[in-house]
Parts: sequence; structure tokens; C-alpha cells
Amino acid sequence: MLDFTTLRNKTTTLSQLTESLTADDLRDLTNEMIDRMVDLITDSDDAAVTFQPADPNAYDAYATDSADVHLSWTLAHVIVHVTASAEESAFLAAEMARGVVRDGRSRYEIPWQTITTIAQCRARLEESRRMRLACLDVWPEPAHLDLTPPGPGVRPINAIARFVLGLYHDANHLEQIAEIVRQAAAVRAA
Repeated sequence: MLDFTTLRNKTTTLSQLTESLTADDLRDLTNEMIDRMVDLITDSDDAAVTFQPADPNAYDAYATDSADVHLSWTLAHVIVHVTASAEESAFLAAEMARGVVRDGRSRYEIPWQTITTIAQCRARLEESRRMRLACLDVWPEPAHLDLTPPGPGVRPINAIARFVLGLYHDANHLEQIAEIVRQAAAVRAA
């Protein structure tokens, strides 16, 4: 998987981190990321999906309901959140690769409350894999990698870097997924 340490430490830019990547690399990185998330939940059962973990650092600045600002996210919540974010990056990157710059978001997040089984979590991850890879399939040859509108909160980036923003977001939630799984397993074992 792509190592985001230098990006997190601000010793490199997203453009520098992704400058040698190709669309084929993005396919491989997508598969590695989805495989990693699937591996993290391999031993989980349905109870883990809706298990409310202890998370003293829970804070969602974008919560639409003020009651949810400090809500600890369930496994279902994290899975639908990461997949929606990475899919948004993939769709926006596909437009950029085609030479199109648009304003606004391209995001849909299914209601996390509708995900109640581990099979649904796995299906959501596999659906996300399919959608992300499909977005790469619409890139033209050659892609418009010279198109570099400003990214969200970052310097101007091209389609590859825009796609990688979704993987970066995924990576930022891997420890959270692992911790939810760990806590749920501990409760199950007790």
C-alpha cells in the first residue's frame, strides 16, 4: 500500500507523493486498500457491525445533527463513510482525467443505520471496489493529467492525486476499523 507517512508529516506534497503513479498503479492500490479493509473485518460477526465502541476522541465536525458530533462511530458507520469518500475522489478524478473540471461534490453516502450485518459491510466494500475501478476504466488515453485545479484544502492537484485523496482518507480510518473490531471481539469473548 502507499505509505502516507511523509504526507501526514508534511514533508512532501500530495503531488510529489503521486508524481510517478499511473492509472494501473491506482487499480493496484485500490485493490490493496479494499483487501486490507476486508481482512480487518474477516473475523467479525454481525454484532460487531452495530457495536458502539468506546472512542473518547470521537468528534465529527460535519455531523448534521448536533447530538452526533461526539458519537463513537460503529463499524457500519466507518465502512459507509470511507467508501463514500473514496468513491467521491474516484468520480471527481475520472472527470478531471477526461478534461472536465466541475464545482461541487460528487458524493453519496448510504445511511449507515441500514447496514446491520457483516455481509452488508463486505458487500459495501466490494461494491466500492467495483465503482472505483470502473471510474479508472473511463479515463481516456492519454488522461488530462496536466489539468490541476485546486484540491480540497490542498495545492492544485491532477487526477491521479485526486484519486489518491480517497485512498489517503481510507488509510486514515484503518486504525479506527481495527480498534472497533478489537473492542467488539473483546466484548464477544467476555
